[in-house]
Amino acid sequence: MFSYKQLGLVNTKEMFKNAMKGKYAVGAFNFNNMEQLQAIITACLETQAPVILQVSKGARKYADQTLLRYMGQGAVEMMKVHAKEKGLKEIPIALHLDHGDSFEVCKSCVDSGFSSVMIDGSHLSYEENVKVTKQVVEYAHKYDVTVEGELGVLAGIEEHVSSDHTTYTKPEEVQDFVGKTGVDSLAISIGTSHGANKFKPEQCTKNKDGVLVPPPLRFDILEGVEKMLPGFPIVLHGSSSVPVEAVKMINDNGGKLKDSIGIPEDQLRKAATSAVCKVNIDSDGRLWMTAAIRKYFNEKPADFDPRKYLEPARTALIEMYKHKNVNVLGSAGKI
Repeated sequence: MFSYKQLGLVNTKEMFKNAMKGKYAVGAFNFNNMEQLQAIITACLETQAPVILQVSKGARKYADQTLLRYMGQGAVEMMKVHAKEKGLKEIPIALHLDHGDSFEVCKSCVDSGFSSVMIDGSHLSYEENVKVTKQVVEYAHKYDVTVEGELGVLAGIEEHVSSDHTTYTKPEEVQDFVGKTGVDSLAISIGTSHGANKFKPEQCTKNKDGVLVPPPLRFDILEGVEKMLPGFPIVLHGSSSVPVEAVKMINDNGGKLKDSIGIPEDQLRKAATSAVCKVNIDSDGRLWMTAAIRKYFNEKPADFDPRKYLEPARTALIEMYKHKNVNVLGSAGKI
């Protein structure tokens, strides 16, 4: 049993309390390797923003759970050293399991040093979702680990999470769910979607310039949830904006991505001023990293040193995470 406190991590309690008070959201950024982790820590330190490092079930398997524990600890130590060198304040860092699909997976993460876990029972019946979520909460809270639950289903595909339809969260259920499970935060479905291909053209409308615009987020549902759970932390999954610049760079350099439409950043900014305390962003990082690597190899096809092509990828990620903290989440300077 490794406590996250031994690794220098924090849980999300104070993060969310401060976010609600300050009307901003904490960025929950997924990582799979060293360069992504370096980029997240660098960007959040330089913008002085709290951060949630997210690890999916697939990333945990890919990177190895033992190595991940020490990557989390290494991220904290790296942050401290760089903060001292640059005369900056240290930032709070949480390590979170994204979309844990069973009690066993969540327990394993709690035992290995995660400071927060998500149990995703949204694919189950309401009763079964309550049962497994309560089980995770009872175990995690013994070790002061915070727990995120989910009500509603997001469309889209991201690793092992997949659905071809959206089931919006029912505000009338959230109070009962939180009361019975004891979760610390709740992921809801209001129109965000997993993956890079979030919407089909027929789901969108065209603006005056002929650009496809996705359906707006259901802020009425969010407001309904806030009324039922005043002051309770809400989470948005599937919140990448799928920047057209990154998609174009990928395709201009040999890629074959379909035209993709993400969640407009102005809508995410609006959500971040509400009870939404945590916004999950994964696909945007994948897109910018892939774009930078493809561009590098297109310009320098003879190179084979990973450091040379991963460095511009890391730089692109740093700029993206800074942008999210400053212009979308409003978390810059909030430590």
